[in-house]
Amino acid sequence: MLEHTKGVYIVAQTPFDEAGNVDLNSIDSLVEFYRQHGASGFTVLGVSGEAGKLTSAEAQQVAQRYIERAGDLPVIVGVSNPSLAQLADFSAQVMDLGAAGVMVAPPAGIQTDEELFGYFAALFRHNEGIPTVLQDFPFASKVAMSVPAILQLVESHPEIGLIKEEDLPCLNKITRLRESQGRRVAILTGNNAMYLPLELRRGADGPMAGFSYPEMLAQVYQLHQRGEADKADDLFDLYLPLLRYEAMGFWGVCARKEVMRRRGAIAHATMRTPGPRLSAQDLAELDRLVARVEQRRGEYAGA
Repeated sequence: MLEHTKGVYIVAQTPFDEAGNVDLNSIDSLVEFYRQHGASGFTVLGVSGEAGKLTSAEAQQVAQRYIERAGDLPVIVGVSNPSLAQLADFSAQVMDLGAAGVMVAPPAGIQTDEELFGYFAALFRHNEGIPTVLQDFPFASKVAMSVPAILQLVESHPEIGLIKEEDLPCLNKITRLRESQGRRVAILTGNNAMYLPLELRRGADGPMAGFSYPEMLAQVYQLHQRGEADKADDLFDLYLPLLRYEAMGFWGVCARKEVMRRRGAIAHATMRTPGPRLSAQDLAELDRLVARVEQRRGEYAGA
């Protein structure tokens, strides 16, 4: 059940070849890369997975490939869609393929709590019984959900077992959700894991984020679990310049793909059009950032 989710859920990229076609072989290598570097599970077809650039057939193909390759690791599939009918149809498809659950953000245009509650009541009439991640990401969804509204959704809909909390500021929101006396659900955090050590201390159960060095996410989480907060902070700080570089929206995803290409996780760093391309200056900056990370990793390991 999603309520018991913890650890590192990697927001996985959708790899494309040089022509912009979905690269299924790179999904295979990417899953293995993430598995070797501490992934507890996967989230696919999210915002940074370029889900909005895929056809419906491609989205199903990508979800199926990730689920098949992940094996014993759970896969959550992003299904948010302005069309409730299409959302419900895709949810049923991925659950039949073996997904652990689906992730849903409220659609743009919702302005009141009454509209919010009405939307999710309608959604769960279609998706009754489907384990669901409630994504609180107003930067992308354009819908602000208050803590009381989120708690009411959790109490009204047992399908909601996990909250992906990436509103800003996030820390007090996590604290207020954790202090609630209602049904406990898991909380994973997003925002490219930029605030991960602080979020873990506030009661988050782990990150749901993407980063070209996923082993950092796993190691910071493990150190926190062992009560070694200072070591977790030291390790996190080592990677922060590159993490911050990758946090710049779709341009940052492009940078992340390039680093993962260099690390052998995917064959190409292609972003599907419309999407950014890295300039020579961008690549030079990445050269320096990655070199500094590798140097400091060696120093940290030898300390």
